[in-house]
Amino acid sequence: MTEAPETPATSGSRKARLSRELVLGTALELVDANGLEALSMRRLAQELHCDPMSLYRYAENRAALLAGVEELVFNKLTIRLDELDWQAQLRRIAHDVRVLALQHPNTVPLLVTRPLSTPLGLRPRGTLRPLERILALLMKAGFSPEDALHIYRAFYSFLYGHILNELQELIADPEEDEAILRLGLHRLPPKEFPRLRSLAPILADYDGEVELDQGLSILLSGLAEQLGGGPVLHS
Repeated sequence: MTEAPETPATSGSRKARLSRELVLGTALELVDANGLEALSMRRLAQELHCDPMSLYRYAENRAALLAGVEELVFNKLTIRLDELDWQAQLRRIAHDVRVLALQHPNTVPLLVTRPLSTPLGLRPRGTLRPLERILALLMKAGFSPEDALHIYRAFYSFLYGHILNELQELIADPEEDEAILRLGLHRLPPKEFPRLRSLAPILADYDGEVELDQGLSILLSGLAEQLGGGPVLHS
């Protein structure tokens, strides 16, 4: 006899059946609101109004739950293989990844730093699909497999570095007009940090989208030049 799925209570009179999509979606909402440290089977069960044991059919432990959240975020990323301009496609992907990171800043450690401790083939498959599709895109454009992998590594190294840097651009006092006060740089000794203090107006006007686009122009044009201008595009 098939066991009926749990039906946790919701805020209204209707009840929602537990599913992997509901469990992971609620986990992501919990992380967005409270950070990665807040995510546990017990806390998630409280959010879903269900028995914690019922969650183990969707994630065998907290690590699997985190991997599911990571996949859920990456699944929001669309990579089209019919794009003929590889530079335009990588530029669009970079901006889309940046938007995802800003929408879900508490997941950035999952997206950027956590994979470093996991061998490639053991990572969640959903997190590897962007790699597979970007390699397919570049190879379809005419790059050799080796050059495609080189481009991917350089691209994501720059992109993740930019995202981490942008998330660190914190404003101490958003209402303050004076740039050095707005960033809290007045607390730094002038003789020890003269250059950093002098850059206060530029730092205060930081625009992550513009900075990303400028960096991409430098990176992609440099890669194209190093690789002989890039391949002839295939139709």
